[in-house]
Amino acid sequence: MAICSAAKNRLIQVLREPEHMASLGLADWELVVRQARCARLLGRLAFQAHELGLWQRVPAPVRPHLEAAARLAEKHRTVMEWEIRQVQRVLGPICQKVVLLKGAAYVAGGLPAALGRLFSDLDILVPKAELAQVEEALLGAGWQPIQLHPYDQRYYRAWMHELPPLEHRVRHTTLDVHHTILPETGRLHPDPQKLLAAAVALPEKPLYILSPPDMLLHSAAHLFQDGQIGGALRDLVDMADLVGHFGRQPEFWSALLPRARQLELARPLWYALAHLRWSFPGLVPEELFQQARSDRPPWPIRPLMNLLIRRALPPELPQQASWLGQTARWLLYVRSHWLRMPPRLLISHLVHKALRRWRGEDTQA
Repeated sequence: MAICSAAKNRLIQVLREPEHMASLGLADWELVVRQARCARLLGRLAFQAHELGLWQRVPAPVRPHLEAAARLAEKHRTVMEWEIRQVQRVLGPICQKVVLLKGAAYVAGGLPAALGRLFSDLDILVPKAELAQVEEALLGAGWQPIQLHPYDQRYYRAWMHELPPLEHRVRHTTLDVHHTILPETGRLHPDPQKLLAAAVALPEKPLYILSPPDMLLHSAAHLFQDGQIGGALRDLVDMADLVGHFGRQPEFWSALLPRARQLELARPLWYALAHLRWSFPGLVPEELFQQARSDRPPWPIRPLMNLLIRRALPPELPQQASWLGQTARWLLYVRSHWLRMPPRLLISHLVHKALRRWRGEDTQA
């Protein structure tokens, strides 16, 4: 099933079969470069073109764009590696276990999902009981809270799964300190102690990364339960990379569904498997997908969500903007808030945000 037109599906075609880059003409490349830059995937295409020996078959006018994206991605990776070392230096003396999440984990674990990646922040997971001392240590080492309205501070500390974002006062890098992976007020409540207990140690103590099944489940939960699905194609590509890497081991597949049910993440996993099958055919074992069908949403939610996600997930350039794509993104945005808070709290939160906008105040949460 196509997302929209064949042209709008061009980037997914290249992501699915990178060898296809060798046959693209200049007009195709113009669209792919713009879509990939919008999706923060252009650096990935540059590295794949080199790895697959396709660089000389890329038209000369396109190569500078890919080369610039690759250099930017390398700079981001260098910065991320430095920030990981700083977190290790600061938290090593006071924490027994600091779990790197998402992009930081991909870099530290040497995973394919780090290839050509751009990073916006560094995410870590620590036990909730250690939040106070972790925050105190980070503040003493140069990180400081981003300036937020008092309501937004309360929003993070009372209801969310993380502290308010911290920014280093010299390097201006952002650090997100999590104590679980989904908002505490949300519909699903994966046990952070189970995630911490199964985390895999890195050589650099006290740093860990999530176990392979938990890493995929976290990515699925981040996108399909708590995240902004609109334009988040890179997150689906992350999952494809994780599945392609860890799926070489049969025990990964046998552990995945039982672990998802244990952590209350079977529904996000089903969405992940369904849309991986759609975008990257052959990546997900058919037997596993059939076993996961009991966790899928009921009709008519299932076909509606399929339509919305497939319209909203790819990047949409201004000249491609459509009312259907914009509507899909808006409905999925509303859904993410509905899943994040119970109705009374959500209504109160939205009224508060509306009043602040009416007064001309910035809203963060």
